[in-house]
Amino acid sequence: MGMAKSETDEEGFDLPTWKQPDGKPVSCLEKIKVLNQNLEEIHGLAQDALEDAVLMGCDEGQIRAVFNAMLESLKNPYRKPK
Repeated sequence: MGMAKSETDEEGFDLPTWKQPDGKPVSCLEKIKVLNQNLEEIHGLAQDALEDAVLMGCDEGQIRAVFNAMLESLKNPYRKPK
């Protein structure tokens, strides 16, 4: 069975209830585990990068904007043409 609601990871952010394109929740526990592990790893890397940037004197708002732009630039290689 899938998660009925989101859970919180060790870092304190909410893990989502993963959904399929049709809106139904992903029910395979192994898939959910992999998705959550990936998200936790990305969160940890982003946290480290944010801390490094701030310690080196960068503007926190700019770093967050760069992270958001990077996420928006990700391409889905499996998207079906319309």
